[in-house]
Amino acid sequence: MDVTAGRGTALVTGATSGIGAEFARQLAARGHDVVLVARDEQRLREGAERLAARYDVRTTPMTADLTDRAALDRVAARLTAADDPVRVLVNNAGFGIRNRFVGGDLDAEQAMIDVMITATMRLSHAAVGAMVERGAGVVLNVSSVAAWITGGTYSAAKAWETVFSESLSRELAGSGVRVTAVAPGYTRTEFHARAGMDMSRLPRWLWLDVEQVVAEALRDAARGAPVSVPGVPYKLVAGALHVLPRPLVRAVTGGPGRNGLRRKR
Repeated sequence: MDVTAGRGTALVTGATSGIGAEFARQLAARGHDVVLVARDEQRLREGAERLAARYDVRTTPMTADLTDRAALDRVAARLTAADDPVRVLVNNAGFGIRNRFVGGDLDAEQAMIDVMITATMRLSHAAVGAMVERGAGVVLNVSSVAAWITGGTYSAAKAWETVFSESLSRELAGSGVRVTAVAPGYTRTEFHARAGMDMSRLPRWLWLDVEQVVAEALRDAARGAPVSVPGVPYKLVAGALHVLPRPLVRAVTGGPGRNGLRRKR
């Protein structure tokens, strides 16, 4: 059963822009009520109002900083609520930092781990426990093709998200609950402009549209794929990264100061 296609409730973290906002939009377009989780209260409420007006669904803004355990626990509690069960969880919130690990900002490193690993783990644990009892549900964890390169703590966190999703997908086989890691490459969002990053030299063929990323991810989740790599170019890139010798991958993708992409989504 494809629970992403029918009516129900979906919860999306990092839902105010980019990939998270598009997940919220496409799920609302499919008839889902949506719980939107993010830190920016004003943008969160504006986004919720737009979705409600456009798709005639119920939207619930939930302001939460996922580095704060009390806020994280509030979101987890929503995932276990029996009176309005969450059928789809999208763990999309995340960010990167651009500095060397040695001598860098350890608190920033910790915050990144808190959002992309700790929050993903705890929210997934809350969601799948309730989903297994109902015999249906979908969890999508937004990872990245950076999971297969040597891009510092950011890549390491994305590698964790991918392997965690694959492992959980196998553990839940036959339960009716599906887990998919979504591993996009460069995607057209407001991220790069907001971060002040000049991406003008990147070839056009490497850019993905956010609509395509989310649509492919939802299709792959519906068929039970443990990993979704949207876009033909990145399917080829991911395939190559899987077979190339790791010393070569390290030589090509590593480098001083490489530790993520600043703020993400």
